[in-house]
Amino acid sequence: MQKKIIILASGNGSNAEKIIDFFESSSAVKVLSVISNKQGAGVFERAKKFEVPSVLFKKKSFETNEVLSYLEELKPDLIVLAGFLLKIPKEFVLKFPNKIINIHPALLPKYGGKGMYGSNVHKAVKESGDLKTGITIHYVNENYDEGAIIFQAEVGLDASDTPETIATKVHALEHQHFPQVIHQILRK
Repeated sequence: MQKKIIILASGNGSNAEKIIDFFESSSAVKVLSVISNKQGAGVFERAKKFEVPSVLFKKKSFETNEVLSYLEELKPDLIVLAGFLLKIPKEFVLKFPNKIINIHPALLPKYGGKGMYGSNVHKAVKESGDLKTGITIHYVNENYDEGAIIFQAEVGLDASDTPETIATKVHALEHQHFPQVIHQILRK
């Protein structure tokens, strides 16, 4: 039976595109929909390129269960947060236990929590003087970045790295690993 994925994204959508592209020719997995909370997000153009339906929901729709109803209709096997910046309501976690995953641009538990996303994370890593950073793919629970860790990959840092070069290194890890980890989860 074909497994179904829904992707939630708030921004440019490069991870969403890598995931859609990875599964595009798969008969075992289908990306049903891309959901965003941000009008004009780059993810819409990326989804359109692959003819994947995309839907805009305002932040309030997540709080009124409009999005939850939409997800329940589609019955996804996995909900993938790919640069999605809203906190997932507890009702979603209860309705889809261990079926919502997120990718975080650092080695959790370091640099996680409210406000720790994107360039904020990379600046914090640079300021700390850490010799490595990476990505964490984890299950989503009711707290920011505290769900069970599924996978981590790391990359070394140099003193000359800037937050921007750190971001480039981290994006390379995300693109390399996120689709494969999703595939492994769906095969279980």
